[in-house]
Amino acid sequence: MRHATVLELAEEQGLALPDALTDQWPPQLSAADEKGWFRFQRLYDIARSVVRTESSVRRLVREAAEDEAAEGSRWLEIQVDPSGYAAHFGGITAFTDLVLDAAREAGATTGVEVALVIAANRIRHPLDARALARLAAQYSGRGVVGFGLSNDERRGDALSFARAFEIATRAGLISVPHGGELRGPEGVWSCLDGLGARRVGHGVRAVEDPQLVAHLADAGITLELCPTSNVALGVYPSLQAVPLRRLYEAGVPVALGADDPLLFGSRLLAQYEAAREVHGFGDAELAELARMSVRGSAAPDDVRRQLLADIDGWLAAGA
Repeated sequence: MRHATVLELAEEQGLALPDALTDQWPPQLSAADEKGWFRFQRLYDIARSVVRTESSVRRLVREAAEDEAAEGSRWLEIQVDPSGYAAHFGGITAFTDLVLDAAREAGATTGVEVALVIAANRIRHPLDARALARLAAQYSGRGVVGFGLSNDERRGDALSFARAFEIATRAGLISVPHGGELRGPEGVWSCLDGLGARRVGHGVRAVEDPQLVAHLADAGITLELCPTSNVALGVYPSLQAVPLRRLYEAGVPVALGADDPLLFGSRLLAQYEAAREVHGFGDAELAELARMSVRGSAAPDDVRRQLLADIDGWLAAGA
């Protein structure tokens, strides 16, 4: 969500926002302890609360696609928990229908194809996750491409959600839970062994376990690395400390991402700029990072081929 959009939607709804979302934007965050995570989650939920009308949903999805297009992205997977919006939109099915329709509209107007990852909340009961997995399965092949698990990974046992992920993967959806950011390598292992992850949200602390790094490389399991977010939440003290180069050179597939541009203040392009300026990635390496992102996505084969060809074209033009 754009910062200006949060402010405008809050004004339309007559909602008061905390200073951290107005005067002090982007907010100063750290999730080194539960109090820090609670503050981050509270701001996230407050920002999300301004989305209460059909027009606001359509605006959010359209603007997300516009911003992706401006930065050179052509495939966007938006993660959402429909249960968080059900009360204002007539239930989880009605809300999912609305987001998918907005995604089709946004794709048509921006040229960025938009797909959906439905995510369960790990601090809620696993039965809630099963309901969402069944919902996601109903839309497999109709705009929903994956099933995820979000919120503080230090709370809730990932294995408790195994049944939900079985439902989703049986329907052909990719398993994309979050793990291995606030917890160490064991957070990634639990996503792999318990949830059949083919892509892991964050997973950056896998670097602490050489056996895990080798497994990720051999199995071709993609990590969604979000350097700015890692620093903002206190996982690493600086961009220089984020182990992007180590994971890349170990052969682990990496998809760079911004995580949450609203709360962390930077978008996708800034992550690639940091790879070049902070970690010394050259053009060929940046192109390979982009290819890894495409390969780790749920994009259909024809879209992948075009994206990969475009990346090759960018590299050739700069040679």
